[in-house]
Amino acid sequence: MLALAATARSLYQLTTKASEAPLAFALSAVAALIYVVATVALAHNGTRMRRVAWAAVIIELVGVVAVGIWSFASPESFPEATVWSHLGQGYGYVPAVLPVLGLWWLWRSDPARLVRAEGLPRG
Repeated sequence: MLALAATARSLYQLTTKASEAPLAFALSAVAALIYVVATVALAHNGTRMRRVAWAAVIIELVGVVAVGIWSFASPESFPEATVWSHLGQGYGYVPAVLPVLGLWWLWRSDPARLVRAEGLPRG
């Protein structure tokens, strides 16, 4: 759901008022794209898609923290709320919580870890 909301909002911002905060709205569009990739990758359980999911979720976490700090330090760069500005405040801080949950899920559902935890032979 966040992937759709972030995509719709960033497209609206870029098409109607990009000149007001081009960097902020472009970062919002990047965030939306990463959320879409993460959503698709988390929905699949293949080895390759799990790697994509790990990368996307880590990028989400780094993005929301970096842009969040940046938006507090330089509020004039973010005149309107974006997905990652102020740690996702405009989205109820969901953007700050989702990557943590995604990382937890990826770790918790790792097939290799589950096999090791059960003490079952691999193969």
